[in-house]
Amino acid sequence: MAVNLDNDAEQTTGKPGPPMVVLSGQSGVGKTTFAAGAENCVFIQTEAGEGLLKITRIKFDADKIATKYSQVTEAIEALQNQEHDYKTLVIDSIDHLEPLMWEHLCTQNNWPAIDRGGAGYGVGYATAAGEWRVLLKKLIKLRKTKGMAIVLIAHCQTRNIDEPGESQITRWDLKLHAKSSAVITETVDCVFFAKHKVRNTTEDTGYGGSKTIQKDMGQRVLVTQGGPHLNAKNRYGLPAEIPLSWADFMSALGDSIKSTTKEKVKANG
Repeated sequence: MAVNLDNDAEQTTGKPGPPMVVLSGQSGVGKTTFAAGAENCVFIQTEAGEGLLKITRIKFDADKIATKYSQVTEAIEALQNQEHDYKTLVIDSIDHLEPLMWEHLCTQNNWPAIDRGGAGYGVGYATAAGEWRVLLKKLIKLRKTKGMAIVLIAHCQTRNIDEPGESQITRWDLKLHAKSSAVITETVDCVFFAKHKVRNTTEDTGYGGSKTIQKDMGQRVLVTQGGPHLNAKNRYGLPAEIPLSWADFMSALGDSIKSTTKEKVKANG
């Protein structure tokens, strides 16, 4: 199709649709609790991480949790094709989903293992990264056609990486293969890191010495902006840290939208 700039160039509204969020963090910090606070949410569980929380989940046979990749994709298709009132889909967790995807790809391609797939080095992991793109497109379609927010929960890990012109650094990242983590990070609107808020304090060790210790402030926060040492981002201009709750996230998102709108009105006179 030929492009006609008079007809085919348009300006976006600047108003975001439902957010698509990845939330990572260490076990027990409150990732599932954050997701459970979203509006009318339904869970696809690949692990039983709800604890004492009362959640609505899609149950898979006697196991309750998904034990096959096909179960996850079928559940997403059901949400896409059937009538329902759910406003948020939570997948808990994507790092437990990853081995299910690997098993599916190995069966599909007759590979003995994901790290021995295909004719060349890394073919299996590259294929898995491609499958993540397919899955994310399904979730984007669900968000667009059903108006659902998407929350993908992940555990975290440290990864040593080489920065150009710098020495090797340690980076907190999603607990996924690096290729898959990169695909997910570039696709979603937000990658948040949940953590306990700490403050550095100095403690006297005697004889004129001291040491720096971290004191837990009793708060849990979302880190919304990343850097060399942390995989985090957002497309909404959010504050660097906000309290770890869905209500606080939506409040900060609303404030950001209002601020951006006012700036545009001011710029246009």
